Amino acid sequence: MNLFLKRVIFLLVIVAAGIFIYAYTNGNIFKKPLSPKDTVEFKLNDLELEVFYNRPSKRERHIFGGLVAYNKVWRTGANEATTFETNQVLKIGNDYLSAGKYTLWTIPNKESWRIIFNSKQYPWGVNEAMQAMREPEFDVINIDVPVQSLESTVEQFTIAFDNSTDNLSLTMAWDKTKIVVPLK
Repeated sequence: MNLFLKRVIFLLVIVAAGIFIYAYTNGNIFKKPLSPKDTVEFKLNDLELEVFYNRPSKRERHIFGGLVAYNKVWRTGANEATTFETNQVLKIGNDYLSAGKYTLWTIPNKESWRIIFNSKQYPWGVNEAMQAMREPEFDVINIDVPVQSLESTVEQFTIAFDNSTDNLSLTMAWDKTKIVVPLK
């Protein structure tokens, strides 16, 4: 191997090592995200539903009434605004949600949560002051659902679809709290 080729290979090794060290110390590329992204899908016959959200963990924190304040709009997860998408009209409470993509917001309280489907897409869940970016004039549906207490703790915020009893619902659970939003 000639001297020029050896120098090029040596230089490439040095550059690769430098990039690796920089990414490791500044980018945390090997660290698991604190609130990983997740997508939940439900398909039945022609109905297709999808929720995209970020899943924060409890990590020994006081969640509802603490980290997530009561009587204030919550982005329903972490980081980006949570989105809900349906390809068909859904009946939620007494209202109808047209096919489309919505942002999903909640206002948690001790006894009930207000679930809000908003027609505007937001680039992030909160602004620089850590306030929810939701604009109420774009709200399509608001529904109040009761809080259910859980015996065991749910460590990571979880959104799921439940059709186990032929009554489709959207569920959210975290800490010792669960809510169920009926969908038809």
